[in-house]
Amino acid sequence: MRVLLINPFYPISETPSPPLGLAYLAGALEAAGMAVKVLDCVVSPFSDDLLSSLLEEFKPDLAGATAVTMTVDHALTVLERIKALDPGIPTVLGGPHATFCAADILASFPQVDAVVRGEGERSLVALAHAVDARSPWNRVPGIAFREKDRVVTTDLPPLADLNELPPPARHGIPLGRYRALGMPVSMTTSRGCPFKCIFCVGRKMVGAKVRYRDPVRVVEEMAALSRLGFHQINLADDLFTANRDHCLAVCNEIMERGLKVNWTSFARVDTVARQTLEAMRRAGCTTISFGIESGSPEMLKRIKKGITLEQARKAMQLCLDCGIEPHASFILGLPGETSETLRQTLDFGETLQNMGANHGFHILAPFPGTDIRERLEKYDLQILSDDWREYHANRAVVRTAGVAPETMDAIVIESEKEFDRWLAKIGRRRAMGLTDEKEAWPLTRLEHTVVIYDMMMKRLIENRGFWPVDASDDDPGQPGEELPAERLIQRATEDLDHPAQRIRAAIEFAVTENYLEVTETSGWVRWSWVEGFVR
Repeated sequence: MRVLLINPFYPISETPSPPLGLAYLAGALEAAGMAVKVLDCVVSPFSDDLLSSLLEEFKPDLAGATAVTMTVDHALTVLERIKALDPGIPTVLGGPHATFCAADILASFPQVDAVVRGEGERSLVALAHAVDARSPWNRVPGIAFREKDRVVTTDLPPLADLNELPPPARHGIPLGRYRALGMPVSMTTSRGCPFKCIFCVGRKMVGAKVRYRDPVRVVEEMAALSRLGFHQINLADDLFTANRDHCLAVCNEIMERGLKVNWTSFARVDTVARQTLEAMRRAGCTTISFGIESGSPEMLKRIKKGITLEQARKAMQLCLDCGIEPHASFILGLPGETSETLRQTLDFGETLQNMGANHGFHILAPFPGTDIRERLEKYDLQILSDDWREYHANRAVVRTAGVAPETMDAIVIESEKEFDRWLAKIGRRRAMGLTDEKEAWPLTRLEHTVVIYDMMMKRLIENRGFWPVDASDDDPGQPGEELPAERLIQRATEDLDHPAQRIRAAIEFAVTENYLEVTETSGWVRWSWVEGFVR
């Protein structure tokens, strides 16, 4: 049984991580004895020709795509192309958007044969077995599918013990490309969320009961990821600090092993204490992101956040005192938002900034499955668009009675401009020779990332990164080991629309950091991205 898993396109501006959900699915499928191939459209361009070659080579018996709301259109496009190339391949769509839009998707998109709902590992394995055995799908738990003229839905409660899950199979994912782009790698230590925020689907997606992984297994995974050369691990739990015993157990295991790794996490402001934060810092935590959402006490009550501004201030200060960088996230355009509540949020953000805590703004995206979208008549809110590609939370797709979408857009745009001004200042100082490497690094790394990403999406290495050993072309370079890099730099300069000096710096950086490697086999010099997974 062969299963193709698809990670749809996701913009680099959103700082994508290697697809953890697909890695867990791949691990479950491989543990069941199945062969898995991952098509990652985030770090490689999608095309019909590449897809056709992949289908011909791998010959999948089942194809599945994951998607969040803003990526569902591309996931549907890829599945549509699979059906066009080979109508006999059963297709499945999973992820939060598909979970809460299963009936609509099955009614509107014939390229989707089934939807996996909620946590997908057990459901996808069961579906793959059913496809292999040609048995009825109504015995597969946790899916939705068409049966004649109706949609059949089956249920599956969340897995009680996360330690029963096979480890994520990251060896099939192009981790080296994410590493080359400077993206963090994500992992989880728990699943579940007991809170009822009206703008979030977390509780419905993974259950209200929080389930925890064995801290020893957690730290073993962190150690494996560190050996890959990732400079940052993101603990993507909704509530890493909610269970103090679990949090401290993970931190103590890190310290007992002497593991030196930087990591970040998410937390609620009402779940952090000095003892916990001190242990997290000693264990390598550098940043904690807090969803504060609003600077208005009235709004916090309305969205059922269950926190106070005083708790937020205290959490920020505790982080700063313990040497952890706190980051506060706010959502504009929540139900009932007015010019006054908006001003309170901006003022509170400035207060935190003056304390030394960073903050950022997003705009409400009423995702399918949220209480806001499902009970829209209850809230003072108008949805302006159902173009899912616009649900990236950086531009308004909602209007409240008191705040126009243009007002919210202007706040986010100004925040983006402030970031651009900060980078421009670094650039000016760097040009005058006034920066050291550390100060210049945010801009320099961004420049490297832009060039490297362009190389990936134009398939420069695959199309132009090889030549005969005895080629006598006019490429510049010195004899010996430097020549392959010089030839690659010249070809990149010909193909990419970036300054030559910036291209050279990015490629030299990629070679030095072992993101790119060159080999000589069968009379050919070949460059390739370093993709290997270190076990």
